[in-house]
Amino acid sequence: MLEVEDLRLSFGGVLAVDGLSFGVGAGEIVSVIGPNGAGKTSAFNCVTGFYKPTAGRIRIDGADVTGRRPSLIAARGVSRTFQNLRVFGEMSVLDNVRAGTHLWLRQRVVDALLHTPRYRRSEREGTEEANKWLDFVGLRGDRAGLVRNLPYGEQRRVEIARALARRPKLLLLDEPAAGLNHGEKAELLDLIRRIRDLGIAIALIEHDMGLVMEVSDRVVVLNFGREIADGPPEQVRGDPAVIEAYLGRDADEAEVEAAREEVGGARGE
Repeated sequence: MLEVEDLRLSFGGVLAVDGLSFGVGAGEIVSVIGPNGAGKTSAFNCVTGFYKPTAGRIRIDGADVTGRRPSLIAARGVSRTFQNLRVFGEMSVLDNVRAGTHLWLRQRVVDALLHTPRYRRSEREGTEEANKWLDFVGLRGDRAGLVRNLPYGEQRRVEIARALARRPKLLLLDEPAAGLNHGEKAELLDLIRRIRDLGIAIALIEHDMGLVMEVSDRVVVLNFGREIADGPPEQVRGDPAVIEAYLGRDADEAEVEAAREEVGGARGE
């Protein structure tokens, strides 16, 4: 569903992404991890069209979308959430998710002005779709109230529901567990698996290594913009290059073992 080939992105003389190649298949969860500043979000921004790559190729479901506008890439079936929560605070919970339906609802300006039957039908369809995804993410409270009045963890669910309301083939999740407590993270783990079971390809950036190792089919590790590992969680957690990226060259044996535990996370291996 997603193919990234020799992706490069530079800002002046700084290579933010340097020769990254990886793929994500339908119904697969691939996590992209690495220290702060490794180039993870920059790579996501290239995939979604927010940044134009310096070189390389990006394909969505076989179509080359390299350097295309975000709206065109979204229309190809790409949806995302953000590292810093992005919801429309002055809109209702329901309208936040309804906003995600605009790509596929068939409605023209004249329909909205005249409240034609097509307008009323599309409004009804958008509301039904939004409620379906709010049910799916497990948000059962007041949907008419302002989203900014929800607890932080529930706002995260609204953001994911909005991304799903766009009916994506590929979902990019940028640090979805940030700011969540232990119970909320467990619920997020279940939610990500249920999204995967719908056949949606998932690319995940996350610093919670327990969650990454528990949910991922494959893990791609970046350091200074370059890919240093790509494989199953069990393989990646013991990779010397990965341990070095998180600790540096001069780590002692105890620190290395601690890093293995951190990267190993919930598997407890």
